[in-house]
Amino acid sequence: PTVADLRFMSSSTRETVPSSVPGIFSKVEEAKVGSYERYFVDAKEKKTRVDRNAEGERREAYEDVTNQYYDLATQFYEYGWGQSFHFAPMHADETLRESLRRHEHYLALRMGLAKHDRVLDVGCGIGGPLREMAHFAGSNITGINNNQGQVDRAQAINKEHGVNARLVKGDFMSMPFGEGEFDAAYAIDATCHAPDLVGVYKEVYRVLKPGGYFAGYEWCMTDLFDRNNPEHARIKREIEFGNGIADLKTTKQCKDALREAGYEVLEIGDRHDGSTIPWYEPMAPSSSLSLTAFRCSHLGRFLTRNMLWVLESIRLVPSGTCRVQKFLELAADSLAEGGKTGTFTPLYFFLVRKPLQ
Repeated sequence: PTVADLRFMSSSTRETVPSSVPGIFSKVEEAKVGSYERYFVDAKEKKTRVDRNAEGERREAYEDVTNQYYDLATQFYEYGWGQSFHFAPMHADETLRESLRRHEHYLALRMGLAKHDRVLDVGCGIGGPLREMAHFAGSNITGINNNQGQVDRAQAINKEHGVNARLVKGDFMSMPFGEGEFDAAYAIDATCHAPDLVGVYKEVYRVLKPGGYFAGYEWCMTDLFDRNNPEHARIKREIEFGNGIADLKTTKQCKDALREAGYEVLEIGDRHDGSTIPWYEPMAPSSSLSLTAFRCSHLGRFLTRNMLWVLESIRLVPSGTCRVQKFLELAADSLAEGGKTGTFTPLYFFLVRKPLQ
């Protein structure tokens, strides 16, 4: 198969999304859009904030930043991407959904998850990876998420699919679990929302039993990122704005944070190496012959943008929908730029262990 043959979902995937266009955008609130944008956008300059206080303000208000973002973006994500809100290394002989599942299975295999293991999903979204892990490994998965809407959606899908997993509304910087409660933990494209990587890694360390594994994929700026390069700095700011992130860290900061938190670092590195198709291909398609590629092409975006403008004008979708679509487009463009320049990766894999003593 060619890149143009990539599809968003395999035909066997039983994922449910709102059945109508207005339903997809039903949770958009214009006031919330403005409240979210003020963390990132200079109202006078009409561009992303570059003042020194912006990152500090977002870190201080990280819960509000993340919650507002996902209140606005979750239905867009589920409709356009599926129930697993992450990227994956891709190959030409698989669908995107298959690559996402393989990416999830890789964590389970590297941690050696077994039936009845108590496993924590740190920042579980609407539970796509959680359900996959439960089916694949047979483990008892607990998901923690600080967004009530996503927790509610995950519970509804779990019930529909007969998945018995615990879902907890809570902050992963201060989790409502006891020390040593879990045999293993994983985080997939989630702890990038933490204001402090050392802090969230230490909290996972606390709830792991001695000898327990922690594995994950972190969003990071790479060694090629130059903070003093205006283009690199712009890409970083736009990724943060488009994805509800207070302050993206570098791969070095991630590695140092894991060690400072007390883990034995067993393996760490970018999983993009070796894939035959760039992880950002669905957002920047090299061909427009498939439905997926057409949606992300300039023409496809133009048609979507104008369709939403018409629907918003006649009040079939809430006011503010076009603004959300605009910053999600910016998210896709900046992520693709980060991938193409090699300055950003969402595939920074780590496998660490809490020492036995």
